[in-house]
Amino acid sequence: MQSTYKYRFDRNTLYWTLVYWIVFALLGGGLFYLYEGGYLSAWFTSFIVALIALMALSIPRKIVVTDQSVQVRCLLDITEINRSEIAAVRKVSAAHMKWIVPMFGGFGFFGYYGHFIDLRRFERVRVYATEWRNFVEIVDIYEDKLYVSCSDADRLVAELTPPGGNRPVDDDEDE
Repeated sequence: MQSTYKYRFDRNTLYWTLVYWIVFALLGGGLFYLYEGGYLSAWFTSFIVALIALMALSIPRKIVVTDQSVQVRCLLDITEINRSEIAAVRKVSAAHMKWIVPMFGGFGFFGYYGHFIDLRRFERVRVYATEWRNFVEIVDIYEDKLYVSCSDADRLVAELTPPGGNRPVDDDEDE
C-alpha cells in the first residue's frame, strides 16, 4: 500500500521566491552596469545561476508513505526513513518552528528545505516544506528530527505513528 502527500506552495513562499528573483536580477544588472561586463559580473552571474539550479533541484515535491519506508521526494534527491526506525511522529505548530533557522539550505526560495538549526535545543534538524505551517515532526530511533509540511498533516501523523505509540520526546514537556 502506498500513500502520497503532495506539497503545495503557499502565498508567502511564492512572495519570497519573487523577492529572491528581483534581488538577484537587480544585483546582476547593477554589477553588469557598474563593471560593464567585467569578470566580477560574469562571476556573479555564474554563481547565481548555479545557486538557483541547486536550490531548484532540492524543491520538495511529495511525501510517499509505503509499508516499509517514508520518502520525501525532491526534484533530484530522495530522503528515505525506514518505518521501523520511526520513534515518534507529531504535528508541530508554526510557533514551535520560530526557533528553527537555516544553516545550509533554502529559506523561502520555492520552499524551506535543507539543514536547519534549532536554536532552543542547539541541534541540527532537516526541513522539507513548501509552506510554513502544517508541520509534522518525525523523530527516528537515532534522535534525528525531520520536519515536513503537507496540507493533510493529521492524516500523515495518524498513518506514521508507530504501532506501540510514540516514544516520549523532550519537547513534549515544553508544550
